[in-house]
Amino acid sequence: MIKRALQQTLESKVDFKKAIVVLGPRQVGKTTLINKIAGSLSDNYLYINGDDPGVRLLWNNPTQAFINTFIGDAKIVVFDEAQRLENIGLTAKMIIDAQKDIQLFISGSSALEIASQINEPLTGRKWEYRLYPLSWRELKNQYSFAKIHPRLEEFLITGMYPDVINHGENAIEILNNLAGSYLYKDILEAGGIRRPDALLKLLQALAWQVGNEVSYNELAQTVGIDKATVNNYIDLLEKSFVVFRLNPLARNLRNEISSSRKIYFYDNGIRNSIINNFAPIAQRNDIGALWENFIISERKKNLAYSGFYGNTYFWRTVSRTEIDYIEEQDNKITAFELKWNPKVKVKFPNAFIEKYIPEAAHVINRDNYWEFL
Repeated sequence: MIKRALQQTLESKVDFKKAIVVLGPRQVGKTTLINKIAGSLSDNYLYINGDDPGVRLLWNNPTQAFINTFIGDAKIVVFDEAQRLENIGLTAKMIIDAQKDIQLFISGSSALEIASQINEPLTGRKWEYRLYPLSWRELKNQYSFAKIHPRLEEFLITGMYPDVINHGENAIEILNNLAGSYLYKDILEAGGIRRPDALLKLLQALAWQVGNEVSYNELAQTVGIDKATVNNYIDLLEKSFVVFRLNPLARNLRNEISSSRKIYFYDNGIRNSIINNFAPIAQRNDIGALWENFIISERKKNLAYSGFYGNTYFWRTVSRTEIDYIEEQDNKITAFELKWNPKVKVKFPNAFIEKYIPEAAHVINRDNYWEFL
């Protein structure tokens, strides 16, 4: 099994006092990771699967007496896909407050549902983390740079989901099933969406616009829904770990764009599945978008696992002068341009340099990307 970068962090938080909450997309390995840690703590831990209808009947709004009886002497309790259990936050609170030295693990694939249930009841009673599809760094550590680097173009097309990495010969079928799971099992049910056709059109529009600024007004016209619904759908997609937003850096410099945003997919394979395009790199005209999505999503994983507490942005002016990606931490700014072709000449805009005085400015291409990831 590929060792996850988050494993050591989770193990360090085991104290039999607070719940350990792991959120992330379906099929990224949350269950595998949590069960591995739980199994290392005890051979006899209690596993409760929220996807099981019978389990939901038992664990929706349980009484304290039921909880005590069901758990018994177990010291490790795992709630998997906990967003499917009604009032899981209150249930977890009752378990923790009983002060029986129980280590509680909670996993969920919908931040929208689970956050609304656990944030208030578990205030001061939880550690919360995100697990993503496999990262380039995790694969390199497992298999070595020499084995992973030649697979770069594969990752750009079919992404980094564990099942895809382990069963590459079935990558397209796996990705299509995963994309369907996002749309119909989690997002539609959680959000109460009445027009799945509109959601699919929105996803396709976002997939085609990766790397470009998106306008909610234009998306609304393209999809045939109002701007408020576009915003709600994108918020739902973000909280279901399908996409994430990158906001502009704008601090009163003349002509800076301040109201737009870019939207990226957590995984290139999911993005390509949505537009049904798995053609190899040599046959594509969207390599720039693929590269930008891959680098920024991989960097997001890296920063999350490394404990980065800064901000990330892009920068652009109305005259279309731009910088692809920016990180800010402790009032220090670093700028990055992302280019697939190492031969492309890049000059960072003087207006940006003079205004923000970055600590450094880097060009990330296929000849040096591993230093960034």
